Amino acid sequence: MSGSDDDLVPSIGIEEEYLLVDRKTRDLAKDPPSSLLADCEARLEGQVSPELLRSQIEIGTRVCAGVAEARRELAHLRATIAEVAARHGLAPLAVSTHPFALWREQHHTDKERYEAIAGEMEVVARRALICGMHVHVGIADPELRIDLMNQIRYFLPHLLVLSTSSPFWGGEDTGLMCYRLSVFHNLPRTGMPERFESYGEFERLIRNLAAAGVLQDGTKLWWDVRPSVRFPTLELRITDVCTRLDDAITVAALYQCLIRMLCRLRRENQRWRIYPQILMEENRWRAQRYGTEGDLIDFGRWTAVAFSELLEEMLELIREDAEALDCIAEVAHAREILARGTSAHTQRHVFNAALAAGADRQEALRAVVDWLIEETVHGLAPGGRN
Repeated sequence: MSGSDDDLVPSIGIEEEYLLVDRKTRDLAKDPPSSLLADCEARLEGQVSPELLRSQIEIGTRVCAGVAEARRELAHLRATIAEVAARHGLAPLAVSTHPFALWREQHHTDKERYEAIAGEMEVVARRALICGMHVHVGIADPELRIDLMNQIRYFLPHLLVLSTSSPFWGGEDTGLMCYRLSVFHNLPRTGMPERFESYGEFERLIRNLAAAGVLQDGTKLWWDVRPSVRFPTLELRITDVCTRLDDAITVAALYQCLIRMLCRLRRENQRWRIYPQILMEENRWRAQRYGTEGDLIDFGRWTAVAFSELLEEMLELIREDAEALDCIAEVAHAREILARGTSAHTQRHVFNAALAAGADRQEALRAVVDWLIEETVHGLAPGGRN
């Protein structure tokens, strides 16, 4: 199947949501000063915005040609947010749930969109004390966007496994590596998207839901992956926020390479098999529950396979694409994530180590926050693009 060369060198952009914590109490900053956001906006020129809750802040890179540029952008954004927040006695956490903060104590942002969401969904929206990472890969052709969305769904659990950072909720260890999706799933129009036959079918869905008064536009489709209605991109949304910058770049690089691999197959009149949604949902749950320590179902062999084996298979699948996109080291870093664990693993380790050293539960939870503060900005050059 023919296609443009641009299909094989897709642009990339990354959005991250952070939690803002008080450096003294380590609890969330429930009502941070408005000057903080104003200072960030002055420094970051449209790359920062408020989120649903006042204790959150969102950043986004510019459109980047590759992951090296995206890394420089993301390092600059994290460092700048941290620098400005520090002047207010606060710090950002690149994490999907706070270890002990309570959702009932949070306040939503005074903005028309968020007021509408809070009013429509009530406690379900107020409970959404969660943050995510979104990766946009540029795909100019809308029909190609839909075709790739149908196929990439198979790999979403694999990417989630490498990003997990939400094991705690309200001061309790949930037993899950990613509790964020359990919270998010309470909202409507979330989870795995269904298969679409065309971009026109996708547009009709939005029009029909809008006509029924259910939503205003496609930005309220909060699927694990979706065609962006703001940009000509396919937007990955399933992943947790990676606490370590290098881990975030690895997940983004893997996603970009997988998209390129599927485009390459399409040119060769091949495609990834579309499996029943219930099967992909099962792997999604296994990724959420067990992370790198578990296994996923191989639908070709009909057996559960250790993630370590599946990771090697995925890296081999995209080897040619990582070379073409000049991100061999970034995708290979996935092996290091597997070896030492994700943020969720380290948070549990810090918590348990503090308890073993004689700390009480609250002190141990604060120790986790201290680690998150430090690791969010580890290796960044303050205020600069390194």
